[in-house]
Amino acid sequence: MYAIIQTGGKQYRVAEGDVLIIEKLEAEEGDVVEFDQVLTVVKEGKVVVGKPVVEGAKVTAKVEAQGKGKKILVFKYKAKSNYRRRKGHRQPYTKVVIEKIEA
Repeated sequence: MYAIIQTGGKQYRVAEGDVLIIEKLEAEEGDVVEFDQVLTVVKEGKVVVGKPVVEGAKVTAKVEAQGKGKKILVFKYKAKSNYRRRKGHRQPYTKVVIEKIEA
């Protein structure tokens, strides 16, 4: 059994026991979060597609960690004009473990 959920503007295919790194959620480590935007559920070969979401379906996950990703360097440069700008960015993320899919 698996589901397709939407969170942080992205879609993820999840099954029970999966570990996901998603956009940062406002939750502490150890908290339980619920995703109610379930777009599709597949159970024993039977596919249920929502319009746009599946009614009554939800995915429960436990927050394992909060962190920051690798540093991305943004470098702007214009030739022959002595223009250079360097900026770094680390995207925050939340690591979750999928515990239960209810459909």
